[in-house]
Amino acid sequence: MRGFFFPRTATGSSSLIPNPPWYYSGDLLTVEYRTDPARVAELLPEPLSLAAEDPGAVALIWADWQSCSGSREELLDPVRSQYREAFVVVRCRFEGRTYSRCVFIWVDKDFAVARGIHQGYPKKLGSMWQTRPHPFAQAAPQIGPGGVFGATLAAGDRRLAEAVLTLRAESATNGFVNGHPMAHHRVYPGIEAGAPDAFAELISSGAAEFSGGQAWRGDVDLKLYESPTEELARLEVHEVIGGYYRQVGVVWNGGTTLARLEEKA
Repeated sequence: MRGFFFPRTATGSSSLIPNPPWYYSGDLLTVEYRTDPARVAELLPEPLSLAAEDPGAVALIWADWQSCSGSREELLDPVRSQYREAFVVVRCRFEGRTYSRCVFIWVDKDFAVARGIHQGYPKKLGSMWQTRPHPFAQAAPQIGPGGVFGATLAAGDRRLAEAVLTLRAESATNGFVNGHPMAHHRVYPGIEAGAPDAFAELISSGAAEFSGGQAWRGDVDLKLYESPTEELARLEVHEVIGGYYRQVGVVWNGGTTLARLEEKA
């Protein structure tokens, strides 16, 4: 049986996702803000703890992606390569080192959900939209001073977040919250009723390769909304740190196991 992921078949052509490495090109709209560190701590299972500095810092990131495998065949069948996501990142510590951690994430394609299962991202289906730049300004903002970008996030028929970013100046970074290797849990519940997790591990991963255009910083307005099935609004906005826009290219090609956790389940 062939295929990196299910369904595995004799040919492997039905697999939901191809073998890594995976290649990404995309536009990122990032909003960083501070919330109550206790709300961040709620989302950090053992053996993780709050970051030593600025423990309440949060990044809410919208991403408009085009992705593919090494064959690049998906680029000629765009439904297999294009997708959007919005994800929430905090920082944490493990064994004295600071990591970034995605605590919520929504995507709009099944292959993106499957990649999240493998990478430890807690992906759910949602609806994400963001303003696209274009060299011709008739119906698009420019990536430069005065460019205005909007972004929205919804899931389960309810709006969860919206942001408006007005670019002001070039920036040395695209923010700091999502600037570390990721620390994620990969968990598979036991099949028997009441059984502990059959598989649980803490893993770390990051970009095998990264390219980035000029980052821009600007003024941003962010609103979060309540939902009966989502908890993003618990990370309420106490202070906006800044908004950023950047175009990036990323290669992902696996991660590293930090700790096996089944015995603690």
